[in-house]
Amino acid sequence: MAQPENEADFFGRMILTKEKRKLKALDEKKRAEWFGFGMFGMVGWSVTAPTFLSTMGGIWLDKNYPQSFSWTVTCLITGLAVGCIIAWNWVIKEDK
Repeated sequence: MAQPENEADFFGRMILTKEKRKLKALDEKKRAEWFGFGMFGMVGWSVTAPTFLSTMGGIWLDKNYPQSFSWTVTCLITGLAVGCIIAWNWVIKEDK
């Protein structure tokens, strides 16, 4: 009779181990999804904020220091480039 109890204990432990592993995988998947949403937001704001601020600066420069070219467009492109560089660095940093 000792053999069936040992087998039952063995299978019980095996099932418990697999259950814990599966629950942990599900929990990690949920965290990964939220991490993805957070990363999406962080990348979005990393591009949006510099673009918006530099465009506002360009509008101010156009009003106060007019030139033959558009300060607004120049600053918009510059802000977009800076924002993309910031976002790219953020993604690389988080990927490591």
